[in-house]
Amino acid sequence: MLAEIITIGDEILIGQVVDTNSAWMAKQLNLAGIQVKQVTSVSDDAEHITEALQLAEKRAQIILITGGLGPTKDDITKFTLAKYFGMGMRRDEETLIHIQGIFARLKRPMIESNMLQADVPDGCTVIQNKNGTAPCMWFEHDGNVIVSMPGVPFEMMYLMEEEILPRLSNSFRLPHIFHKTILTASIGESFLAAEIAGIEDSLPAHIKLAYLPRLGQVRLRLSGSGTNELVLKQEVDHYARQIADKIKRYVVVEEDIALEKALLNIMEERKLTLSTAESCTGGYIAHLITQHPGCSAVYTGGAVVYSNQLKESVLGVTHETLEKFGAVSEETVREMAQGAIARFKTDYAVAVTGIAGPEGGTPDKPVGTVWIAVASPKGVTAKLFTFGNKRAQNIERSAIAALSMILNELRKDYV
Repeated sequence: MLAEIITIGDEILIGQVVDTNSAWMAKQLNLAGIQVKQVTSVSDDAEHITEALQLAEKRAQIILITGGLGPTKDDITKFTLAKYFGMGMRRDEETLIHIQGIFARLKRPMIESNMLQADVPDGCTVIQNKNGTAPCMWFEHDGNVIVSMPGVPFEMMYLMEEEILPRLSNSFRLPHIFHKTILTASIGESFLAAEIAGIEDSLPAHIKLAYLPRLGQVRLRLSGSGTNELVLKQEVDHYARQIADKIKRYVVVEEDIALEKALLNIMEERKLTLSTAESCTGGYIAHLITQHPGCSAVYTGGAVVYSNQLKESVLGVTHETLEKFGAVSEETVREMAQGAIARFKTDYAVAVTGIAGPEGGTPDKPVGTVWIAVASPKGVTAKLFTFGNKRAQNIERSAIAALSMILNELRKDYV
């Protein structure tokens, strides 16, 4: 079963608003056994909307539209849909009562444009939007289902979860879809593909393997579809186990979670604590960690020591080391990690120092030169990395490399 998502609004096309609706809807549809064929964003233009809808009906059986249902003149979606389906307009009394109730509770007067929101194409099925004034409209046309929803995210999410997905399940016989994700680090996508080529070639037609690369890591996602949920899950798990066994030295976790969350889970399970000492990453590692609820069970805190003065006063890096070897050196990063684990009293500490760029490089230490060290009760491990000349990418690569190094040290210490 194929679906297409159409988002309407000039604000999306000029970058004023980020289209988060499509990503959320696609995930929910996939979980329900509906494959999204395409996502299209169009302007507030009747001709553009009509063309997008005509093309969508050729590609998919389910078309979900968001946006353009407000009370202002630029909100033309329902009038365009009425013309497309050859329908007139009617005032839906239930919707009007709902809108009047909202304004009464807010003790605000209603004007004509608010009342016009109760006008809908006369051949659609109206689905009440309990979280807003714009109703959801359900159309059936040539065997397809077309649903128009408000673009406000929390209104759309409510309608999808409580109304649209249950109705789609009743309207279509949907297959089961099952995903299994393996998170890997410290290996590139092409090398990973070469390692598991034999397994990938043996996959049956109903199970697909996707490579989802990101700086310093690759997620492998096995996706299967079928009518028997239990058998499908067993099949996907079988091939996932083969892949994980083949590349086990690169596997971080067999879940669809972020690298830092996998690290936190592993350390929490072992009742270990972590601190950070960051220079060129400027607290980015701490940010990645602290965005996850419950991180305080592992992460105690850290320091951003950009200047040499703070490297000395906060972490205890010696003045002699900085003078002799420089801030970006193995000797300095080792002392940073040792200082963090000693002063913050954690089981593990990670330290990063480097030249993020775009300036500051030298012939022997060009932009992208980064030293990372991990300290544990068993000692300190340091490693040199040479990244590119893009500041933002260097910061992100350094953070991912640091997290991967901690995971590698944990493997050594606890496997």
